[in-house]
Amino acid sequence: MSTSLDTFTHDWQDWKTQRERDLADPLGWLALVSLDWLEDEPRAYDGLPGLWWQDAEAAYLDPQGADLSHDGERITGVRRFELVNSGATTRVVAGEIEIEVARRGGYLIRTHDPKAPVLNAFRGVPAYEPDAAWVLAGTFEPFDEPRPTTVGAVVEGLSHVYVSPGIVRFDHDGAEHTLTAFNGKKDGLLILFTDATSGVTTYAANRSLAVPPPAEDGSVVLDFTRATNLPCAFTDFATCPLPPAGNDLPFAVEAGEKLPYERQG
Repeated sequence: MSTSLDTFTHDWQDWKTQRERDLADPLGWLALVSLDWLEDEPRAYDGLPGLWWQDAEAAYLDPQGADLSHDGERITGVRRFELVNSGATTRVVAGEIEIEVARRGGYLIRTHDPKAPVLNAFRGVPAYEPDAAWVLAGTFEPFDEPRPTTVGAVVEGLSHVYVSPGIVRFDHDGAEHTLTAFNGKKDGLLILFTDATSGVTTYAANRSLAVPPPAEDGSVVLDFTRATNLPCAFTDFATCPLPPAGNDLPFAVEAGEKLPYERQG
């Protein structure tokens, strides 16, 4: 039993180390220093090269002679960026910084700077000690057809639309609970949730849980010791989604990441 527990703790520590290494990426989420919503007329933004604007379909950049590149190619004229709403972003390289273009209702640009104060002050993420009791068995129940699901965002007035393939059902302390799941990475699932720790020891708006792909019988493993903060827990320049209706657990999930040091006090 002790060997199994030691392995669990060791694996969790390896996961946490990699998680913090990813967060410390010099051009990652902690490197954000600005967020600006584009307007219909071309204009410059403080500290950024070129002129930027949007229309109903796309964002545009006129480099105005600045040394900028996109996908490894220098931008010499007006560049058009048509993105999926709430989907993947793209980046323009400008020297040491990268300007991310995203579509979140309208188009926005945000700057990743390796000299960002939040990044340079980063000292890891506080978390509950790993406890195997928070690794729970569940069952994935797919919908007949995936359902577009609209959720709110940490930015007032903004919403996101994601595809939900189904729900996850699980038991805790003798009670059954269900959580709406979204599509995750590599055929896995992603669950956004709050619980009784939210706003107390963990970030108030949300946490996320990556769930490995369901087995053939629909069984899944919910390892709440690996529940993570979304980028908005660390920076005001993120537009993170809120959990869908019903994903507020009525008990305290005393596992996973806690409120970041940067948000304490």
